[in-house]
Amino acid sequence: MRTLLLTAIVTGLFATSISAGAQDTSPSANVSRFGIAVVDVSFLFKNYNRFTTSMESLKQEMQATDTQLKGDRDTIQAKEQEARTYNPSAPEFKQLDEELTRLKAELQIKVNRARKEILEREAKVYYQTYQEVTQAVQYYAQQRNLGLVLRFDGDPIDPNNPKAILQGINKSVVHQNGIDITPEIRDLLNHGGSPNGLAPAAANGQPTRR
Repeated sequence: MRTLLLTAIVTGLFATSISAGAQDTSPSANVSRFGIAVVDVSFLFKNYNRFTTSMESLKQEMQATDTQLKGDRDTIQAKEQEARTYNPSAPEFKQLDEELTRLKAELQIKVNRARKEILEREAKVYYQTYQEVTQAVQYYAQQRNLGLVLRFDGDPIDPNNPKAILQGINKSVVHQNGIDITPEIRDLLNHGGSPNGLAPAAANGQPTRR
């Protein structure tokens, strides 16, 4: 009986010891403990479904525009080849030369206009995405009573890339201990909500007060 009792006590203590020693190894395990967090904004942009979809749509529009402008380029190229068949002093050459000058100027205007429109729309996509990321981070921080969220770069440094090494040296956050909330923010953005069923400002469109 005493042996069984001793075994039970030791087993219980061992189980308690394991339970007490078990730790949360998630990236944000120490967020509540320190009241501070870090987030990889670049990673969020690359893994935010709405952003990647918008950028892919812009890419397709750029390709469609380029296809349309290719027709103008082909026309110019054909007329340039035709002009080479005439003597530079011939009336036909001068007429084609004037037409080519006009066509090239019109094409350049179209190219500049298309580039400007794409760049403006791309800038709006980046701005809107950053606003949504910021609002999601603010929502997360408010829900968990965090006093500070810092931006950091979670990518490892490539020792064979001088530019990457310099960027690594200039990183603002040198070390973080279990306070990376990037995965949670990514899920919050892509799923439009939280485990508690509350939607962040980024999902419901409500502005965040500062």
